Amino acid sequence: MEPRIDLTTNELGAKIGKRFYNVSLAIQQSSLARATQELVMLRASQINGCGFCVDYHTKEAAHAGESSVRLNLVAAWRHSTVFSEAERAALALAEEGTRLADVHHGVSDETWAEVRKHYDDDQIAALVYLVAMINAANRLGVIVRNQGGSYEPGMFASLSN
Repeated sequence: MEPRIDLTTNELGAKIGKRFYNVSLAIQQSSLARATQELVMLRASQINGCGFCVDYHTKEAAHAGESSVRLNLVAAWRHSTVFSEAERAALALAEEGTRLADVHHGVSDETWAEVRKHYDDDQIAALVYLVAMINAANRLGVIVRNQGGSYEPGMFASLSN
């Protein structure tokens, strides 16, 4: 399966992509732990079936020192012992925020209470934007059929302003 369009070589696609990347960079630079960010993005990408984003976030997390055990268990985080309570709250938010059409309540009050217990307002803002941005990135990747397997850590660093 070949990609339908390369948004990075299309003039308008590249212009929008650069701004999209800069929003993601602002989230990355927040006080929300980078490991938590990668786990959240990986989980949403798994749910959405975006091979490129699963490849991207697995490799970025590994490059940053994340263990293969934790990366392999993200898909089954509820049934594993390797995630902190704070990470579990973030992963629950990622799942519920990603599966909006699957449930009538969206993000549950229980999940929100767990997030509030473990994160301050700036970190929550980062988490909420992170879930929204990774879901948008997953949709872009799936729509244009970007394939996983070729990502190299840091390859988009030139997009930042």
